[in-house]
Amino acid sequence: MADYPLPKFHFSVDWGGTQIGFTEISGLDVETEVIEYRQGASKEYNKTKQPGLTKYSNITMKRGTFQSDNEFFDWWKETKLFQEGNETGSVYRRNLTIKLLNENHEPVIVWTVKNAWPTKVQPTDLKADGNEVAIESIELVHEGLVIENS
Repeated sequence: MADYPLPKFHFSVDWGGTQIGFTEISGLDVETEVIEYRQGASKEYNKTKQPGLTKYSNITMKRGTFQSDNEFFDWWKETKLFQEGNETGSVYRRNLTIKLLNENHEPVIVWTVKNAWPTKVQPTDLKADGNEVAIESIELVHEGLVIENS
């Protein structure tokens, strides 16, 4: 195989719903907060820094809008029902697996997202003189991200 950077357009998502393609995924960020500390008797006139809590960005996933496909909204409704105490036994949190694929359709980088749930669903915007595909998006919060690079 050639030694070149991977293109970002060939990926797959296992999100616990219908096997459909997404056009865009963003927010796979991880950040470690910094704890600053200085004791009063220190001879140094600066603070020491150490790693603190890990912070994860919200993940935004976009896809084309399909007739009779309300999976984004249905998942969001499960979260709303749980919030209102009307849960019907469904689990609104899901683990997601996002894979960046090589030219042989094999995973090269895998992001495993833990306990994701939708915080926002955004339908397509409407434009009378537009000439684009209708795109809907879902914004997810989660409790962890594991990155595996093969």
